[in-house]
Amino acid sequence: MTPWRCLTACVWSLSLGLTAAELHLSAPLDYQVVQRQTMNRGTVTLIGTDGSQVDGAISLETRFVADGRPSPWIRRDTPTSKGQFRCSVEMPSGGWFQLEVRQRRGDSVVAQTQIEHLGIGEVFVVTGQSNSANHGEELQKPQSGWVTTFDGTHWRPALDPQPGASGGGGSFLPPFGDALSRRLGVPVGLVACGIGATSVREWLPKGSRFPNPPTLTQRVRRLDSGEWESDGAAFEGLVSRLTPLGPGGFRAVLWHQGESDANQADASRTLAGARYREYLSTVIQESRRRIGWEPPWFVAQVSYHVPGDEASADIRAAQASLWQEGIALEGPDSDALKGPLRDSGGKGVHFSGPGLREHGKRWADKVGAWIASPAAHRTSTTQ
Repeated sequence: MTPWRCLTACVWSLSLGLTAAELHLSAPLDYQVVQRQTMNRGTVTLIGTDGSQVDGAISLETRFVADGRPSPWIRRDTPTSKGQFRCSVEMPSGGWFQLEVRQRRGDSVVAQTQIEHLGIGEVFVVTGQSNSANHGEELQKPQSGWVTTFDGTHWRPALDPQPGASGGGGSFLPPFGDALSRRLGVPVGLVACGIGATSVREWLPKGSRFPNPPTLTQRVRRLDSGEWESDGAAFEGLVSRLTPLGPGGFRAVLWHQGESDANQADASRTLAGARYREYLSTVIQESRRRIGWEPPWFVAQVSYHVPGDEASADIRAAQASLWQEGIALEGPDSDALKGPLRDSGGKGVHFSGPGLREHGKRWADKVGAWIASPAAHRTSTTQ
């Protein structure tokens, strides 16, 4: 081989070695909000591949850019298994950050990638029945640019309707996120999974039995004994939304439900308050057991139907008993939202546009005050 051909071959081989590196991240995702562990910091898990399909280690460097100002590069040697890697990066609270990741071989950068929008802030799972979902009269959208939502695969700005919840209308989630992000100064991530018209009986784990059915029976079945049982579909859906977030991966569950258990037209399908308390406690405790840690739950006061049927003292007392016994935390009193704050000119069970915004504000008041209290830090998101 001539010296020229040898030089050409060497350059080609070196070029091949440099371009063969491919850095791909499967986590975090664009527009993701990562739950902070303290008021000032959070831990971001990087999961990805370098395209090599081999075991070994790679040298990764990471930095974040905030308002055009980059942090110093931090270098770490990261083990790989068949080219896959996992490591953690500490970041300050706030956002949106641009996260940059690059791979080095010696003094050369051989691959790099970045996430354009990453937040370190507060994450909430929102569930229950229609007023936790997309059944409001007017579509809402975030005003702050700091509120995003997760559909199970992707994060995106939290414009209604919220992915993962029933209905195609408006929700209180964008106004809640806006109010809370303004109060706390960090991005807010939302995971919705409410189902319209559901009784707490339908949210029980599969096989849980009860003597009388809810008004709608598509998620329950009658047994030969005359009892009824949950088919577990709603519960499994809830668990499937909680699990991917991981231990400490969200601040709390926000539960807004009760209308379909209170004051039913067929009185035999109304749920007694004592049973409501028992069944919701089961949902809370069993979901915690399934996901392997104990996130806080907020439970709202919810029993309003229409003017003239505005509250069930029995259901409200049951909801309050969960706070009093330390099973859950106190959510807002949505039964107090009446008149023009309800849809259909004040005649409906769902919320008008102003009602959704007021509902979101009241949730933010309850949750924000708790996060600022010492109690929130005794109930750490770090498990």
